[in-house]
Amino acid sequence: MFETFGVINIWTYLAGLLMIILAPGPNSIYVLKSGSSLGVKTGYKAAMGVLIGDAILILLSYLGVASLIQTSPVLFTTIRYLGAAYLLYLGLKIIYEYWRSKDAGDYGVARPHKVENVFAKALTLSLTNPKAILFYVSFFIQFIDYTYEHTWISYLILATILEIFSIVYLSVLIFVGTSLTKLFKNNALLAKLGNGLLGLFFMGFAARLASMS
Repeated sequence: MFETFGVINIWTYLAGLLMIILAPGPNSIYVLKSGSSLGVKTGYKAAMGVLIGDAILILLSYLGVASLIQTSPVLFTTIRYLGAAYLLYLGLKIIYEYWRSKDAGDYGVARPHKVENVFAKALTLSLTNPKAILFYVSFFIQFIDYTYEHTWISYLILATILEIFSIVYLSVLIFVGTSLTKLFKNNALLAKLGNGLLGLFFMGFAARLASMS
């Protein structure tokens, strides 16, 4: 069926996609954090930022821009360090804001004092992640028959499957996050430790991204 539209080895694609999506990353951790600290609605705003970011990267891959970034060391390094700096900023901000909060117990997982634009932050995380760029360049092309005349249809099919997998997984994270809020509701210390751990996760992702070659 899918071969008719230039998509090959669909079952291998699905298996690989499942493993990649389930692997922890800054995008999924940020959606989890948004859902736990700001509720389901805000969690889905963050998820939407991730999904749109992925869609943009897939489009860039199709247009060849992602390949250009990959083959340009200066451009790729610039994006890599921008992404690492942004992850470090988020990690430090989470630790600073939540550990200084004295009312974490009133809200479960401590909430930030200012309303943050989670959609913009999630979108930025997606677009400054060079690992995602490499993924769309190296992974997608393995499952597209380039003798097919309309390869944009092949990309669209693969992208649609990816987005469906992603929204299901992110939905699970959002509701897990809200459950964690209930768990932390009457334990301010546990809430602070949880947020501190999230901050350290982002700092760890930043260090790994900055050191990747």
